[in-house]
Amino acid sequence: MKKLLSLVALMILVFAMAGCQKEAKTLSVYFVPSRDAAEILEATEPLKELLKAELAELGFEFDEIIIEVGSSYEAVGEAMISGTADVGFLPGGTYSLYSVDDEVDVILTALRSGLDKDFPDAIDWNDGLATERVSTVMVAYYRGLIVAGPSPYGRMLSDKVNAGTALTWDDFDGANWCVRSSTSSSGFIYPTIWLMQQFNDQGIIDLANYVQTDGYGSSVAALAAETCDLATMYADARMDYADKWTAATDAETPGFGRALTIWEETDVVGVTPGIYNDTISVSNLTVSDELKVALQTAFINIAGTEEGLEIIAIYSHAGYQVAVSADYDNERAAQAILAGD
Repeated sequence: MKKLLSLVALMILVFAMAGCQKEAKTLSVYFVPSRDAAEILEATEPLKELLKAELAELGFEFDEIIIEVGSSYEAVGEAMISGTADVGFLPGGTYSLYSVDDEVDVILTALRSGLDKDFPDAIDWNDGLATERVSTVMVAYYRGLIVAGPSPYGRMLSDKVNAGTALTWDDFDGANWCVRSSTSSSGFIYPTIWLMQQFNDQGIIDLANYVQTDGYGSSVAALAAETCDLATMYADARMDYADKWTAATDAETPGFGRALTIWEETDVVGVTPGIYNDTISVSNLTVSDELKVALQTAFINIAGTEEGLEIIAIYSHAGYQVAVSADYDNERAAQAILAGD
């Protein structure tokens, strides 16, 4: 009888332990579609195993790291506040918009290599030479640019700026614009603020002709095709698409087919103030304070490796520093201006 009771007790213990065992755990990491989704997925595929290994070293075992690219900036923000996404690579504007109710928390700010051009005045960017990264200088901000393309109207605006003539609202209003999502810092928010400061609170939504593209690549392609005269973009976007600008347009190398370089055919006609860099943020619905600290350490460690740097280069990130919510108060102020508050 004692043996039978012991066997029953042992079976109960086994089932109890099985019941307490955690189910397979996953961590979902979402990226915004600032570049082609397929490019982002390909570049970040190695991040799955790197992040999994780093977190395991820090005491957090995950069976799988899932990487997704949202259909829009807003889609990633919605995934964060719903708890569908655990970790999100969010621009400052998107983070500030979706952190209002403390459902999303910033843990890191991206560092970028500085550029050899960092001027407040548009004309100073227009020397016809390529913008270059300065790898020895790390910065926590970047600028947004309004870039004129090779269309006749785009060239007219460029000629005015390069002659030292200030552009009027009518000059901008007469252009066909390519802009990004309404929560994109360099693609919408800061160019809007720049316009509002210049032209009595008139911004992008007051322009006669603008379209929101699905990515900066689409905006640059529209400049090349001369369907847009002006495009909003981050300061090093032209570097990212310089090769594609002159590549052939056939199926094997789907470039933009221009004869001259992007530096010869485009000019800057507007420069925003510095924009605090992208965030790595987490959903407060699914990520504990302890996991936040582990994620901070993991991403900083990954960025400190050659393989890690190659992965995060898809967003022009060169490292990370610990961030706090107050770092993005200027972004919140920007959102308030756009909302008319």
